[in-house]
Amino acid sequence: MTDQRATPSSAFETLVRWEDSGGTWEVLRRGPDGVTISLRTCTVGEEVDRLTTTDVDVVAHLGDRERSDD
Repeated sequence: MTDQRATPSSAFETLVRWEDSGGTWEVLRRGPDGVTISLRTCTVGEEVDRLTTTDVDVVAHLGDRERSDD
């Protein structure tokens, strides 16, 4: 597992591609230095990777949800 520190231009694309592939996600932390999201498998929800970003598009996409199934 790696903790991706994605640039704003790629973070939103990464998250949408993950969702489009059937993966799920969970917000681990929100703060002034960004948001950290656990990227999980679609089958058992095992964490595969983490995405940390300050991308406003990602933050807007997440809204107040804590998980992709919220």
